[in-house]
Amino acid sequence: MFSSLTRFVVGVGAVVALLPSPAAAQINLSGDWGPRMHEDQPDRGPGPELGDYTGLPITDGARLAADSWDAARLTLREHQCKVHNGPYIFHGPLQVRIWEEKDPLTQTLTAIKIYISTYEQERTIWMDGRAHPPAFAPHTWQGFSTGKWDGDILTVYTTHLKQEWIRRNGVPNSETSTMVEHFIRHGNIMTHLEQWTDPVYLTEPLLRSEDFVLNERPAGNWLWPCEYVDEIVNRPHSDVPNYLPGHSPFAGDFAYRYGIPVDAANGGVETTYPEYQAKLRTLPKPSKPAAASK
Repeated sequence: MFSSLTRFVVGVGAVVALLPSPAAAQINLSGDWGPRMHEDQPDRGPGPELGDYTGLPITDGARLAADSWDAARLTLREHQCKVHNGPYIFHGPLQVRIWEEKDPLTQTLTAIKIYISTYEQERTIWMDGRAHPPAFAPHTWQGFSTGKWDGDILTVYTTHLKQEWIRRNGVPNSETSTMVEHFIRHGNIMTHLEQWTDPVYLTEPLLRSEDFVLNERPAGNWLWPCEYVDEIVNRPHSDVPNYLPGHSPFAGDFAYRYGIPVDAANGGVETTYPEYQAKLRTLPKPSKPAAASK
């Protein structure tokens, strides 16, 4: 025969067994975050110079596209309010707001949402284990993202990205781009690590990182109103500003201005490794561009 105490302990044990077991607590990324632009500041703030492909493992096709790029293209109506895509925007000017969405009945985390102030973009990172859509599904500026926790590190995999650029001087990315990210929080500091893969325009994945600081007070305006206008009058409707291959008036300017060998300024995977420094010492100084001598 069970004693009263034994029956009580058994009963309590049965009730506890029926309760849902608590999930391992993960760190919370929620909050308003402001960037710290000290890393790669000229590239992220005022923007890179034309012909500066240093540190990029780009293909010959990417270099050709960038050499043919004319910044006047941004005056076209369809380009004036074009947003930055997912892999680029974290390396640009922005404020970030992050929050969690949970199932109201189970309180299970279903998604992490990110609002990006630049062009008022909203991004969803699905945390419910869903699969990525098929390759023919529509591509968007922020792509389709799924995430998982590796300890206190949020790892995100993104596909279905639209074509835009890798560097803001015409170096393109393709719609085959994919991105792996890691969000790491230490108190009021959040580090964002990014691995950008593009089999068309990159010969190796491009790695970038950025730091953000938690805003204890509102960071200001989160809106980005943009209105299309005709900036250039009497332009033919079909005209798209560009330079034919080998005819850019800025060719060689960047290398000559800073005394960088043309081979190094052209980028490529070899230039991204420390061993390239030995070769760099053997390369000739850049010659004065023909356009600069006029």
